[in-house]
Amino acid sequence: MTDHSRKLVVVGHGAAGLAAALSAAEQARSRGLRIEVTLLEKSREHEAGGNTRWSPSYMRLAAPDLLAPGFEDDMREASGGLADRGYFRTLAENATGTVGWLQTHGVEFDIPAYYLSAGPSRIQPVGGGGAIVEKLSEAAKKAGVAFFYETSATRLVLAEGRVAGVDIQSGDGAPATADADAIILACGGFQGNPEMMRTHFGPSGESLKLSSPGTRFDTGDGIRMAVDRGAKVSGDWNGMHAEPIDPRSKGSAPVVLVYPYGIVVDQNGHRFFDEGGGLVHETWEVFARDIHFARPKNIAYAILDSRLFDIPGFERAIRSEVPPVQAGTLAELAALIGIPARNLEETIEAFNAAAIGDVSRFDATRCDGLAGAAELKPPKSNWTRPITRPPFLAWPLIGAVAYTFGGLATNTKTEVLGKAGPMPGLYAAGETTGHFYGTAPNAVAVLRALVFGKIAGREAVDFLQNR
Repeated sequence: MTDHSRKLVVVGHGAAGLAAALSAAEQARSRGLRIEVTLLEKSREHEAGGNTRWSPSYMRLAAPDLLAPGFEDDMREASGGLADRGYFRTLAENATGTVGWLQTHGVEFDIPAYYLSAGPSRIQPVGGGGAIVEKLSEAAKKAGVAFFYETSATRLVLAEGRVAGVDIQSGDGAPATADADAIILACGGFQGNPEMMRTHFGPSGESLKLSSPGTRFDTGDGIRMAVDRGAKVSGDWNGMHAEPIDPRSKGSAPVVLVYPYGIVVDQNGHRFFDEGGGLVHETWEVFARDIHFARPKNIAYAILDSRLFDIPGFERAIRSEVPPVQAGTLAELAALIGIPARNLEETIEAFNAAAIGDVSRFDATRCDGLAGAAELKPPKSNWTRPITRPPFLAWPLIGAVAYTFGGLATNTKTEVLGKAGPMPGLYAAGETTGHFYGTAPNAVAVLRALVFGKIAGREAVDFLQNR
């Protein structure tokens, strides 16, 4: 490497972008290299952080220094066997080291009380994703990374097949070009882009509610820019992580995850879904998509009775600050939520008649096998108890998207792949990349953003050092 400095531009201020920028700055300093690291972010500073800022940021580890059992196999299973084994092996090999690195920068971890049901082991940063954004931003700035907010990346500039810069547009509308010898794209998926959502999910895709305020900044810019320059794509382009949320709430990701313990009905008062088909993290994506794309008026209602209050810690499964609709009779409840009373009563009569199991077996923390009678359609595979004890409760539910699965094809070094192999000097990490298929592996999104963001920073410095 010559004496003059090289320039690395990171696009995006979430977990992947911050990890990449900080990792690169630290690698350059440790090697005595003159590399200018710049981070571009389209939002204002107080909004920056993308999905990460608003995420609880659960991570699929048994402890900060201990990988959860079956990690790689679970990734493959979630993808229906389509996932890149090398990608998730790299994730597994680097997960605890990356968490340890976060701890050196002041991010603390604990074991969260995760909803109600059992599932894979998880840890969580104290303060959630906001703590990750705060601590890594602070560390990156101290390490010399230059931050430019209200600055959108619009086009990659290549020269002789190599990265040469990125066209940008600042908040005042002035176009410019940021010179770059390497670029890391870490600016999220495309869930905040109505046109792309319509293209990949049909006409209803563009009206799908976003799960958090940070999600609106994820408009597929990194994907579009790289594809325009010949990058390959991967991942499930009909895949997304969606969640059932309370549309009355003003909060971020106000999920209501007690639906397995009652029933769910549509606007006409009819069941349409096996509410007990699995642990909540195994059913919520399919459920949320069904509500939005297949139910009348894109809404459903979770119906329960006061037995919910007997479940220890049931509040953990409800992030909406708005209390449920309550009524002393089913007819009154139906009137309050605007569905046909007789339909709801008949639905619950049929459900109650099929709730023939021993209710003493009920266990909200696991699949308890308390199924409805075989004639119940749709079936109820677990947690089947009669709905008879007033007050009766209802939560309205709609589907909301957190992030999309389709993105750029990358290798285990985070190099963006073109038709002829890696595109020199171009890297990507996080939701900008396409490595999820079918369903999102539970508690992995932020972890993989951090792991591969950190790798991207290191690999970009390797590239610049040898250029």
